[in-house]
Amino acid sequence: MKSQDIRNAFIDFFKEKDHRFVRSSPVVPIDDQTLLFTNAGMNQFKPIFLGQKDADHPRAVNSQKCIRVSGKHNDLEEVGVDTFHHTFFEMLGNWSFGDYYKAEAIQWAWELFTEVWGLDKNRLWATVYHEDDEAFDLWPKVTDIDSSRVLKCGKKDNFWEMGETGPCGPCSEIHYFIGDDPGKQNAEGVNVSDAYWELWNLVFIQNNRLPDGHLEQLPAKHVDTGAGFERIVSIMQNTYNNYTTDLFMPIIKKTEELTGGSYGDNLIPFQVIADHIRMLSFSIADGGLPGNEGRGYVLRRILRRAARFGRMLDQHQPFIYSLVESLGDVMGDIFPEVVEKRSHIEKVIKAEETSFNDTLDRGLIHFDKLLKTVSGKIISGKAAFRLYDTYGFPLDLTQLMARENGLRVDEEGFNAEMTEQKKRAKAAGKFTTESKDLLWKIVSEGDDSEFMGYETLSTKSEIRRYAVQDSQIMVILDQTPFYAESGGQIGDTGMIKGDGIDLTVNDVKKNNDSFIHFCTGSIKEKAGGKVECQVDGEQRENIRKNHTATHLMHQALKLVLGDHVHQAGSLVHSDYLRFDLTHFEKLNPGQIREIETIINREVLVNNDLNVSVKSFDDAKKEGAVAMFGEKYGNHVRVVTVADFSKELCGGTHVDRTGDIGFFKIMEESSLAAGVRRIVAVTGPKAVEYVQTQAAALEAVQSQLNCGTDMVVERVDQLLTQKKELEKELKQRRKTGAAFNVKALVDSGEKVGDYSVVVQMTDAGSLDELKDLGDTLLGGLKSGVGVLGADGDKPMAVVVVSQNLVKAGIKAGALAKGIGAEMGGGGGGKPHLATAGGKDSEGLKSAMDKSFEIVEKAITGL
Repeated sequence: MKSQDIRNAFIDFFKEKDHRFVRSSPVVPIDDQTLLFTNAGMNQFKPIFLGQKDADHPRAVNSQKCIRVSGKHNDLEEVGVDTFHHTFFEMLGNWSFGDYYKAEAIQWAWELFTEVWGLDKNRLWATVYHEDDEAFDLWPKVTDIDSSRVLKCGKKDNFWEMGETGPCGPCSEIHYFIGDDPGKQNAEGVNVSDAYWELWNLVFIQNNRLPDGHLEQLPAKHVDTGAGFERIVSIMQNTYNNYTTDLFMPIIKKTEELTGGSYGDNLIPFQVIADHIRMLSFSIADGGLPGNEGRGYVLRRILRRAARFGRMLDQHQPFIYSLVESLGDVMGDIFPEVVEKRSHIEKVIKAEETSFNDTLDRGLIHFDKLLKTVSGKIISGKAAFRLYDTYGFPLDLTQLMARENGLRVDEEGFNAEMTEQKKRAKAAGKFTTESKDLLWKIVSEGDDSEFMGYETLSTKSEIRRYAVQDSQIMVILDQTPFYAESGGQIGDTGMIKGDGIDLTVNDVKKNNDSFIHFCTGSIKEKAGGKVECQVDGEQRENIRKNHTATHLMHQALKLVLGDHVHQAGSLVHSDYLRFDLTHFEKLNPGQIREIETIINREVLVNNDLNVSVKSFDDAKKEGAVAMFGEKYGNHVRVVTVADFSKELCGGTHVDRTGDIGFFKIMEESSLAAGVRRIVAVTGPKAVEYVQTQAAALEAVQSQLNCGTDMVVERVDQLLTQKKELEKELKQRRKTGAAFNVKALVDSGEKVGDYSVVVQMTDAGSLDELKDLGDTLLGGLKSGVGVLGADGDKPMAVVVVSQNLVKAGIKAGALAKGIGAEMGGGGGGKPHLATAGGKDSEGLKSAMDKSFEIVEKAITGL
């Protein structure tokens, strides 16, 4: 049975039992800052379990993309080494939100396993929490499992908790014996031996953990299940090795083709690479990028680990990126993003591979040298940190190479070295956030936060509740015209007024489905709840212009640069729009002009915008583009601009493209590897920007006394003249009376038989000062020279004659001492070195002490 059929069978089974299919949420969480990565199917349903949001449907089913790279859930060192640990995996799940409970969950799990998939009942075991007699009794009652195969286990294995406090409950796990001889099974092996694979965890959320540790019953009971897809596929395909299933083998075969190696001869490198390309591809497709901290550094670590195992297959050039296509062939049907964004994923991975390969060879040479200096069996934390800091080796990569040589790394020592630097990854795999519990005052009962702002900028509303914190007042209304920050669009501002209520709305944000209005002003304790709300119309209009222009620019970028362009982030402000795009080269002036021309042409056509609500699947079939940063439900708003643009968007837009007025790009820059950033303006702000630019150009024309068409040529002439004059001045300084080498040497002091020259100069740059140092060194037969300058910044150059270099006087050491006097540092070659400092006072002090520093070095010979 193919993996695709197995997945579909699971989803179809529960859809037939009135479960609504819910798409996988991104592996890079959009609206949960407590997570680096989505690590379980329940993540997107957490607000429901916490009672912060009502479920759209009481039953759900999905296949969730998950990443686990650290903490209790996974050990990265085991990934690829054994046959069942992964950084990326799929979790099949079904949920009940206050609907069915234990009996149905147990019965259906058994039915799917034994009747639909046909798993051997004589290899299946069930475990329950030792205090959950209800589940213990239900297993033999609602299924035909042998009662001896239902085991009671402790809290560690069979009690699930979301955190230290909050929803929790007992769970029931289903295990499968993979050993060769079913007759050798025994209850003692479950949860202990690797021969018993946990396949499915049925969590029964019935309790709430209080801060004092006690449990209370929840008013509504939920079911949250998670089944490991890769393990199930492995058993269904009779491999008992996840990597030999059709989820991995196409990738492994492609790796064999690229490397010329054989999987059968060298399992681990192939398995590591096959796992890691899945994790990298899905992370990048969902908006993640390799970087130096947080989730970005996790991605970088994973890619470098894969590259390191690539070396075991004799791969010294980038090749991992070439596996993205094979991954798309395997999983593109259920997760089309790895196909749609293939070009972007490949380019990001290739750029990282290239960068790492440039340093890996040098690092491996250094590691080999390090091995020769190790006494005993431990590599010091300091040495490991140097590999990390100088060559970009993550600690786990150094540990891997150490184990290959029978050594271990002093991890505590490494962490001690790290304390002086910003941590690049959080070992627990989580962000932390500080929050205060607000004391909400209930004003009225009923549903809240119905958004009316698509149709109107003012409403008569009723306050549901409010809270006061410091000087800020937070208000939730029954209905609101104020847009809450979402999908890159900032929140509205405006006024809320009523009897005893006078509030200025400064921002609006969402907390699950509730719109929180952040206000300043006054609200009387006994004020009534009836209020009039008014959005700042001018600000909203400017936001609408910029948001529609963002959609037009997204399409224009694809037309000009290529279909690989995707949105990697955005900000729709009232004053400007900011758009981050996936592209690996700086946009040239011609491309920017073409993009502007396309957008302004659409503005002039003045097409109507069509906004409709459709099912997500129908919208995608019609070619609608999903915007990064948005979380979409089963039904979505589709914003269509004639036949030019069609995107999913919950934001506010103009009625016609002509309302934008005018579009102008202000700046284009690099944000990260493979990501560019564009800042643009529309309407009055665009006109203001162009007028400012025109005024500046007119001022330049006036100074140059020329027409617009001659400005560039005249500026080029001036720059050429400037360079020639600087070159001439530099030569004069080297050869003229202001820098007479013979006079300087003759006037210098003596330390024994050696001349010591200490002199300030008027050099304007470090390069110029070094040229003067070379000139001085040519006339300094035996001695040391120190030249200072206060040009772009305080600096000094130290030169040492060849005979003193041979005697042991090094310019670098002298420069380091002089630099320390300047509040900075120094170094360089034995005959010429430089020093730098922070301010002019430090330079003066250093020059005053230079003779003493040189004298001490010479007399010490």
